[in-house]
Amino acid sequence: MGMEKRITPLIRIYHEELPEPLLSLYATYPLRRLADVGMHCGCEYSAFLRFRFLPMSEYAENYTRDLHSLGAALIVLHFTGDLKQSIAGLLHDIATPVFAHVVDFMKGDHIHQEATEEATREMIESSPEILAVLKNCGLTLEDVEDYHRYPIADNPSPGLSSDRLEYTLGNFLCGRRKSLEEIRALYRKLCCAENEEGEPELSFLSAEAAEEFALGALENARVYIADEDRFCMQYLADLLKKSLEWGVLKPEELYGTETQVISRLLTDERSAALWKEYRNLSRIAVSKERPEDCYSVRVPSKLRWIDPLFLQGEKTIRISKVSRAVREGIEKLRHTDFDTWLFVPRGAQAAARFLREPEN
Repeated sequence: MGMEKRITPLIRIYHEELPEPLLSLYATYPLRRLADVGMHCGCEYSAFLRFRFLPMSEYAENYTRDLHSLGAALIVLHFTGDLKQSIAGLLHDIATPVFAHVVDFMKGDHIHQEATEEATREMIESSPEILAVLKNCGLTLEDVEDYHRYPIADNPSPGLSSDRLEYTLGNFLCGRRKSLEEIRALYRKLCCAENEEGEPELSFLSAEAAEEFALGALENARVYIADEDRFCMQYLADLLKKSLEWGVLKPEELYGTETQVISRLLTDERSAALWKEYRNLSRIAVSKERPEDCYSVRVPSKLRWIDPLFLQGEKTIRISKVSRAVREGIEKLRHTDFDTWLFVPRGAQAAARFLREPEN
């Protein structure tokens, strides 16, 4: 499939033009690899109804990291006009491993979910293709290795950055929460304004638009921390960990594609049984007490919400300051109870055999 065929209708909303340097970078191997790394951390491979997402368009069957990266880059370009910042946004996910934040879970980084960013500079530096494009643009590795330097690309939570904006809008679409036209209308109500710290930040032109977006983002957030989501991610994390211990996978293969890793899992009887069982997961149970004789997990998760700014005259205000619905939604999210055990009732026999840790 040509690169143009990957440019979905959602991405075309973000910016009318696609500059040649971005397209050249998008065609390099590190970005093409991300076309086989999903945005939903492997949950979409399970059979839970919650994860039956819509295709992004007739061009892209799944919402993948390459689409998110290109979208984030175009949002940065649209609101800053700065190619350097845009390229930093494009490259921000190139170190994402297969199943994305599942590897954070594997490393015990459930809350911050930042371990997957560790190799960004190394991946840029080791790609002659990327370095050649940067040189042609008069840019250096230091210009683009850390998108956190650029407030429109990334900023402290719960502010609104291009990264958070893109994955929120992307999940609106594939999660059936908003249509393409509704997303387009919402996007047109954004501008770049100054926040409380004197930094530029994406802001809405009205309180109504900011509230609509913030409430939709909270709906997304409840999916990110749902019992099914946390169970799937921990199951996959344990599966990957065991596969590494068994020698089925090599650590470097985590930075390949999901298709490649799944193929490797199917070469071993144990990991194949676990993967096939994972694919059939469709229900879980919850208990305050740890259930006996089965695979069970008790795992927290990162809480994500967005409290966007909106313009009121010449000032910007956080929507939570004026919207009771947003304030209550944030408080409810913050008080999510993760002190429960998640398990498959009368099921997950492969996990009980290969993944279950001895009870203390």
